[in-house]
Amino acid sequence: MTVGALAVLAMLFVMFSGFWTDWLWYRSVHFSSVFTTTLWTKIGLFFAFGIVMAVAVGINIWLAHRLRPPLAAMSMEQQSLDRYRMSIAPFKKWALIAITAVIGLIAGASASGEWRTWLQWVNRVPFGTTDPQFHKDVSFYAFDLPWYRFLLSFGFACAVLSLVAAALTHYLYGGLRLTSPGSRATAAATGHLSVLLGIFVSLKAVAYWLDRYGLAVKSSGLKSADNWTGLRYVDANAYLPAKTILFFIAAICAVLFFATLWRRTWQLPVIGFGLMVLSAVLIGGLYPAIVQKFQVQPNEQAKEAPYIENNIKATRDAYDIQDAEVTPYKGNNKPATKEDSQRLRDAADTTASMRLLDPNVVSPAFQQQQQVRSYYQFPSTLDVDRYKDKDGKEQDTVIGLRELNIAGIPERNWINDHFKYTHGYGAVTAKGTETADGGAPDYTEANLPSRGQLPPYEQRVYYGEKTTQYSIVGGPQKELDYSDDSGEKGYRYQGKSGVSLSNPINRAAYAVAFGEPQILYSGAIGDKSRILYNRTPKERVESVAPWLTIDGDAYPAVIKGRIQWIVDAYTTSNGYPYASRTTLGDSTADSLTNGQRAVVAQQNQVNYIRNSVKATVDAYDGTVKLYQWDTKDPVLKTWMKAFPGTVEKKSSISPELKAHLRYPQDLFKVQRQLLTTYHVTDPGTFYTGSERWQIPNDPTTKSGNAVPPYYLSMKMPDQKDRAFSLTTTFTPNKKDNLGAFMAIDADANSNDYGKIRLLKLPAQTPVPGPQLAQSKFNSDPAIANELNILKKFGDSEIEYGNLLTVPLDGGLLYVEPVYLRGANTNYPLLKKVLVSYGDNKPVLENSLKDALDVVFGKKAPSAGTSPENPPGGGQTGEQPPAGQTVQQALSDAEKAYDEGEKARVAGDWAAYGDAQKKLKAALDRAAKASEKGGKSSG
Repeated sequence: MTVGALAVLAMLFVMFSGFWTDWLWYRSVHFSSVFTTTLWTKIGLFFAFGIVMAVAVGINIWLAHRLRPPLAAMSMEQQSLDRYRMSIAPFKKWALIAITAVIGLIAGASASGEWRTWLQWVNRVPFGTTDPQFHKDVSFYAFDLPWYRFLLSFGFACAVLSLVAAALTHYLYGGLRLTSPGSRATAAATGHLSVLLGIFVSLKAVAYWLDRYGLAVKSSGLKSADNWTGLRYVDANAYLPAKTILFFIAAICAVLFFATLWRRTWQLPVIGFGLMVLSAVLIGGLYPAIVQKFQVQPNEQAKEAPYIENNIKATRDAYDIQDAEVTPYKGNNKPATKEDSQRLRDAADTTASMRLLDPNVVSPAFQQQQQVRSYYQFPSTLDVDRYKDKDGKEQDTVIGLRELNIAGIPERNWINDHFKYTHGYGAVTAKGTETADGGAPDYTEANLPSRGQLPPYEQRVYYGEKTTQYSIVGGPQKELDYSDDSGEKGYRYQGKSGVSLSNPINRAAYAVAFGEPQILYSGAIGDKSRILYNRTPKERVESVAPWLTIDGDAYPAVIKGRIQWIVDAYTTSNGYPYASRTTLGDSTADSLTNGQRAVVAQQNQVNYIRNSVKATVDAYDGTVKLYQWDTKDPVLKTWMKAFPGTVEKKSSISPELKAHLRYPQDLFKVQRQLLTTYHVTDPGTFYTGSERWQIPNDPTTKSGNAVPPYYLSMKMPDQKDRAFSLTTTFTPNKKDNLGAFMAIDADANSNDYGKIRLLKLPAQTPVPGPQLAQSKFNSDPAIANELNILKKFGDSEIEYGNLLTVPLDGGLLYVEPVYLRGANTNYPLLKKVLVSYGDNKPVLENSLKDALDVVFGKKAPSAGTSPENPPGGGQTGEQPPAGQTVQQALSDAEKAYDEGEKARVAGDWAAYGDAQKKLKAALDRAAKASEKGGKSSG
C-alpha cells in the first residue's frame, strides 16, 4: 500500500509540475491573466458540458431501468439476459456512476477545447458589415455560427448517446425484445425512445435551419476560383429553399415522434421519418442537381454574375485589398535619343536604392567574418531594416544578431550547456547598397563587442531565434560573457526575467518538466538562480497571446539602447461570408521558407486576416509587449475584451520603435496570392479567368518555389520620393512574360502605409518576367563567357543574389548581384552586377554604377558585354596588354587570391582589400584576353 500510495503521489506531482511551471512562467512574463482566463474557461466548459452530458445519459439509463417491465417473457433470449441482470444487480449504482463519469469526462474534455469559440462568442463585437443574402452582421458568421454549431454537435452527441444507452438498458431489462414472442417493445420503452428520437429529429430541424446560413461560408469550386466561398445561383435558388422546406418537414416529424407518448405506436413517426429521408434525397440532392444541370450550365456566366460580384467584394474586403490601385503600365520604354538614355540613367539613381547585399545569400559572410567564436551563429537568412548613416540619412541595412550556438561549445556538458554559455553578444550590420573592397559586406556595426554607427546599447542576447535551450543564470556559477585578446570575461545575469529556483518545490517541478534531476540537487543553483526558457520571440508571443497567428519572420532592431525583436501578429477568421479561403501554410511559402520562417497559425485555413498586433520581445530580459496596430479590427477588439489589459493601445508605440516597424511579409504574401485572381473586379472577366496571374518561381534557385517578396527603398510612378516598400512581380497564368508589378508602402511612419499599387502591363507584353530575365542573362555569350572564367578560377561557384525589379520611366529595370564562392572560401563575395533594361543588351559589370552607365550608353562596356553590339552605341573598353594571355592573367589572379587568403587569415583587412583589387583586375584581363582570342580564332 505504501508503494502504491507513493506511485499515486508521484503521478499527481508529475501532472501538477506541468501546471505549476506554466503558471510560474506566465507570472514571470506578467501575463498571468492569460493563463487564468484560459484555465478557468477550460475548467468551466469542462464541468458545464461534462455534467450536462453525464446527467443526460445517466437520467435516461435510470429512466429506462425504472420503466422496465415487472416480468420478463419466458424465452431463451430473456433467460440469457437474466444472467447479465443478476451479475449487474449488486453493482447497478456503481456501474451507472462509472458509465456517466467516463462519458462526462470525454464530453468535458472535448468541450474544453472550444475555449476560443466560447470566448469569441461571449465577447463578440460587430463588424458593421452585413452579408448580401441574409443581411446579418459578419460577426454572426465569425462568432455566433461556430458556437451554435458546436452546441448543435454536442446536442446530437448527447441525444445519440442517450438513445443508445436507453435502448441497451431497455433491451437488458426486457423492454425491447428481438426474438421473444409478442410485442417487440413495451409501451413505456416505445414512449421513452420515441421522445429521444423526437429530440434527435428536432436537432436535425435546427441543423437544417443553420445550414441555410452556412451556405454563406460554404466552400465550393468555380471555374475561375478554386477556393470559392459563398452562395452561388444553385445555392440561393435550390439549396436555400430546400433547407427551409426540410426544416419544416423535420419539425413535423419530431412532433410525430413526441405524439407516441399518447398513441403508443411507431407507425406515424416511422412514416414521417421515411418521408424526411426521401425529401432530403429529392429536395436536398436531386432538385439542386437538376437546377445546376438545366438552368445554370447553359448560361452559367450570366447566372453566376451577381454571386461572383458578391464574392469579389467580400474577398477584397476580408483580405484588405479592396483599395489596391491598378494602373496601366506600358513596361517597355525604348529611348529614342542620347538625351533619353541620359535621362534614364539619372532617373535610375533616384528611383530606387538598389540593395546589392542579399540577406538571403550573405549570412555565410557574416558567419565567417563576424562569428569570432564557434559558439556564436547568425541565422541563415538575415533581415533588412533602416538605420541612419553618418550623415543622418536613412539607408537600407542588413542586420543579424550574434546568437548562441550550443553545438559550437568546445566541451559539451550540463554545466557548460546551461550555466556557462547562456547568451549571444551584439548586433552586426552592413550597408545594403554597397560592399567593401573585394565584395565582402561593408559593415557599419561589427566586431566583439560590436562597435560602429549604432549608439550604445545592451548587447547581450538571451532571447533569440536560435536560442531554444534553457539556461540557469544569476546563481553561484558565473557565465561566459565574451572573449577577447585579454581572455574570457565573466558575467552574472542582472535581468528579472525567468523563474526563480530558490524554492525547492520550483526546482523539483522543473526537474520533472525538463527531465533533468540535477536541477533538484545541483550546487551550481543558488538562491538567486533563475531559469530562462521559451526563449524564441515567436514562441513567447504565441504563448502570451494564443489567439494570434504569428508571422514567420521576427526581426531585430536596436531601439533606445536595447535590442528588441519585432514580431508581426495577425487576427484571423474562417467565417467571413462570401470571402474565399486561403491556406496560410501554402500561400506564405516561398523559396526561403523553412521551419524557422514558417507562419505559426492557430487555424491554417482562413478567409479573413489583419495585421492587428505589433509585438516586441526584449533580447536581454525577454519582456513581451503587445501593441494594438489595427484599431478598427473587430476580431482584435473581441480578444481584447476577452483578455483585458494584455494589448497596449497604439498610442503607446514610441517614435523610436515605430521607425523600425514595417509591413509584414506573410500578410503581403497572402494578399499577393489573392490578387492573382482578385485584382479583377468585373464578374465576366473573373469568370473567364482570362486576366488571371500567377506568382513566378524564384529564378535564382532550383527549388521551384515562389519568388520571395523583397524590401526595397523605391518610388512608384505616382510617388515623388522613394519609400521603403515591399515588392513582387506577377506573370500571366502559365506564361513567363511580366504581367504586373506590385509594391506596398512598408514604412510605418508613412501616410500611405499599407497602400497597394499594381502596375498592370499590356496583354502579350514582350517585357520578360523574372524567369525570362534570368534566361536573358544566362544566355548572353559575353556574360556567360566571363562567368565561366570566374567559375573556372580556383574551381569557384557562382551564386545569384535577389533579382530586383524596378519600374523606371515606363520600362522595367532588372538588377541582380552575382556572388563568387571560392573553393577554399566558405562564404560568398559580391563580384559582379547584372543589369537589364527593356530591349537593351544585358550587361555584367564590376559595380552597379558601371552596369547602369553601360546599359544606358553612358559608358563603354567592359569584357562583360560584347563590343560588337554595345548598348547605347558605346565603344569597346580598354584592351588587354599586348602579349597578355588568358593563362598569364589567371596566374596573376591565382597569386592575388593566395595573397588575399593569407591576409584574411592574419586579419590584415587592408592587405586583403588590396589583394582583392589585384584579383579583380587580373580576372578582367583574363576575360578580355579570352574575348580577344575568341575573335581572332573566329
